Formats: sequence, C-alpha cells, structure tokens
Amino acid sequence: MAPRRHVLAMVLAGGEGKRLFPLTRDRAKPAVPFGGQYRLIDFVLSNLVNGGFRRIVVLTQYKSHSLDTHLAQTWRLSPILGYYVAPVPAQMRRGPHWFSGSADAIFQNLNLIGDEEPDYVIVFGADHIYRMDPSQMLDRHIESGAAATVAGIQVPIGDSSDFGIIDAGADGKIRSFLEKPAQPPSMPGNPDFAFASMGNYIFTTEALREAVIADSLDEDSRHDMGGSIVPMFVEQGGARVYDFNDNAVPGQTEQEFGYWRDVGTLDAYFQASMDLVTVDPIFDLYNEEWPILTSSFPYPPAKFVHDHEGRRGFAVESLVSAGAIVSGASVRRSIISPEVRLHSYASVEDSVLFDGVHIGRNAVVRRAIIDKGVVVPPGFQIGVDLDLDRERYTVSDDGIIVIGKGDKLA
Repeated sequence: MAPRRHVLAMVLAGGEGKRLFPLTRDRAKPAVPFGGQYRLIDFVLSNLVNGGFRRIVVLTQYKSHSLDTHLAQTWRLSPILGYYVAPVPAQMRRGPHWFSGSADAIFQNLNLIGDEEPDYVIVFGADHIYRMDPSQMLDRHIESGAAATVAGIQVPIGDSSDFGIIDAGADGKIRSFLEKPAQPPSMPGNPDFAFASMGNYIFTTEALREAVIADSLDEDSRHDMGGSIVPMFVEQGGARVYDFNDNAVPGQTEQEFGYWRDVGTLDAYFQASMDLVTVDPIFDLYNEEWPILTSSFPYPPAKFVHDHEGRRGFAVESLVSAGAIVSGASVRRSIISPEVRLHSYASVEDSVLFDGVHIGRNAVVRRAIIDKGVVVPPGFQIGVDLDLDRERYTVSDDGIIVIGKGDKLA
C-alpha cells in the first residue's frame, strides 16, 4: 500500500438540479432528502470520512441554506485532530461572479488549497448514491504517477451515450474523454461495455492548480471538470482511469458490488429509492462496516397502531423512519420519513414521503414523491387517475407524481 499523504477533499455541491424540480425548488440538489433520514450529500461525505479523508470543503452555490444547515448540524468532525467539513459559498474572488462551472469553482477556491497545502486533491460530486473507498483510488493514483485520475464505472455499450465516456488503453491511460458520444468506444478487452465517468477525480495538487488557472484564461472554455479540465490532462498524457469495479468496500454485499446511481432526474431518484426497499436491497443501508452517516435527532420510535380488519396499521417492504406513526393505514414498498402521519384506512404504495407529510383518512397514494409538510386531505387520491394528476402536479416521464414542499392540495 502506498504511504498516506496529505489530502484535501473538495465536494462540488453547487448544482442547481433543474431536472429534479420541484424537489429542488427550495433547496440545492445535494440537500434533497433520500432514504428517509439522509440527504444526497451524506453518501459522498460518508465515503470520504469512512475512507479516512477528514479535511473536506463543500463548495456550495444555489439555494444553499438547507444544505448549509444540514452540514452545520450533522457534519461536525473533531477540530482537535484538525478534521473539518466546511461549507464554502462562492467567494467571488475574481469579481462579482458566481461559479461558471465546476472548474471555475475550484479556481475561485485555490486559496483553500494554498492554505491546506495538500499533496493531492480529491474532487468528488455531491449527488450520487454509492459506496466507495476513496483511499483505494488514491493508492492507484499515486502508484500510476498520473497527474489526474478519473473514476470510471462500467456501463452497457448501448446505454453509454447518456454519459461522459472514457476511452482508455489496457494500461489505464486515457486516450480521449467524450461527452455523450453517439458511437462510444468500448472498454479494453470488453466490447459490450464502456467506461462512464462517475464525476469523481483525484489530482496531484500542482497539476490541478496549473490546469484551473490555464482554464480560467480561456474565454471559450466551459470551465467544467469533465468537459474542460480532464481533456486538458488527456492531451498532456497525464490522465488515468480508475475502474470502480476494483473498489472493495468492507461489508458490501455481492448484489451491491459496483452499484452507482446518478439521481439527476425524478425517475432516477424514484428508482434509486425503490432499490432500498426490496427484500434483498440492491443498495443496503444496513452495512455497519461502511455506514452511511447522518444526523440523529431525538425522534421517538416509529409507531404502528390499530389491528382491526380493514383498519390495521402496517408496513411491508418499506423503510419507516423514527417519529413516524402509521395509524390504521397500510404501507407497501415505500419510504416513510420522520414525523410522517398516516391516518386510518389510508393506503400508500410505491411512494416516497418526506418529513412531516400527513396522509388523511381513506386517502390513496400510489407511485408518488411527496415533499415536506404536504397534507393530503381525507379521501384524496394521488396516482389513481394519471390524466387528472398531470393537470395538478408534476408527473415524470415514467408516471411518477411529484408534489412540492408545502404545496396545498384541494
């Protein structure tokens, strides 16, 4: 194993998340709740902290209040050991300009790298669902002598046109980096699969500094890590791919091996949520060797009441968070967040209910995502008449009904 080096982790959390609207109407994409009690950003931070990287800055921008609050309440590492998770808003160090891309976010925060003086910089995205030990990727980066290492996940060649694709040789050296190509190159020795970029990078510090400074001077650049910085390293011959399938996480099930989901759309978010509730979940939240960390508020235990025919409080193939009360209602294949109330004779199926949602008596909810604080009136029906739902709510391409935070239903 390569010796441990001084490392700074930078998490890119400034994305607007337009395709997740209305879940991102009042919050940044990395702050979107997931899995009942988590936020999307908890997954990358858990991977970094579990992997031993505990000097972390989170670069924020759009609608960051709930994200900043979550970080302040949850991610307090030991300052006596020099550990921290620090949210950093756009500092406008080069004038009154927001980040114009992920590379510009790094450029505008080069002072953080200068203050920390790391040997290597980890740059990870903030809104993917996966487990990964970044220390293994860092070891590979050091051993290869690369200036930049890009994490790649294997995707079927037929699906790869939706991703940034890495064209690499058998030695791992990246020959080209292609954005959503119509005819993607296959992996070495595996013609049925291609390497898709996960949006996770490791850089040797000085190489990253020189690259983002050069990019800042290019008026034609998109100032994007994948679209601008990585191609720069590819042209210089200094970029390598790291195969995510080589990453072995303690306690991970065989079924979860290689699991990574970009939850950038409502349908992708819904499907990743449903991955959690199967009998043998594709993504297992119960791995105690590599836990997904988050804040633990003092909610009382979840409660199920009433046991009469037709009025029985129960949940099957579901996640039910602390503080929820299922009172004579039925829950199937759903995620119930803290402080949700489900009243008698209500039925919830294949749905995700955020914090504080109330489902009235005799109400029916099917294939829906309902954001915080929504009250579904008694007898109301969601997901029964899709044409009617389209007139009232956001409905995804796959027919998932999405109701925004605090929306009034009548």
